[in-house]
Amino acid sequence: MSESIDPDSRGSAPDPAPRTRVIGYAEADLPAGLARQVAELEDAAWPGAEPGHDPALAPRALLLPAADGTVAASLALLFKEIRLAGRTYRAAGLSAVVTRPTLRGRGCGARLVAAARAELAADPAVDLALFSCDRPLAAFYEAAGFEVLPGTVLVGGTPEDPLATDDPGFDKVVLAAFFTDDPGRDRAAFTGVRVPLHPGNTDRLW
Repeated sequence: MSESIDPDSRGSAPDPAPRTRVIGYAEADLPAGLARQVAELEDAAWPGAEPGHDPALAPRALLLPAADGTVAASLALLFKEIRLAGRTYRAAGLSAVVTRPTLRGRGCGARLVAAARAELAADPAVDLALFSCDRPLAAFYEAAGFEVLPGTVLVGGTPEDPLATDDPGFDKVVLAAFFTDDPGRDRAAFTGVRVPLHPGNTDRLW
């Protein structure tokens, strides 16, 4: 599932959620009313895509409620271990980042993505965040504290049926944030290489 975000975080319109905070749930525990709204937002952004994420990736939903209680923006955090450069890293990825169309341009997506990064940075069980996005959206994620990894390719899908971010027809970049004791070393390990992400055939590129 590709990203569909709020690219204009500098708009002058009033904040639609001035008194609300980002809320999070394990996807399996998402209340029915919120789950329905998230499914509707995702279906509008990616018509025909299967809702939900692979339970094996321990999906966690982050939501930004609007002042009226509706979901202004949502994303999923997915988790798995990656073996690279002789080490095992505990990685998290952002997926299905979406803002309600009527609220785009008001910073909802920027606020939610920044909150996701902060949550991952505070989680001692996460070594890094790692995901891809369409090239024109890279600056949006950089503004939230992620960094582009030049030349890095994520290899998704499965080893038997891979899907890579440099496959024909894709124009993607890979972004990351490192939360280890030696982020410089780990950034170097993940830069300019093909990363065997292999999240499976449900979330093929996260």
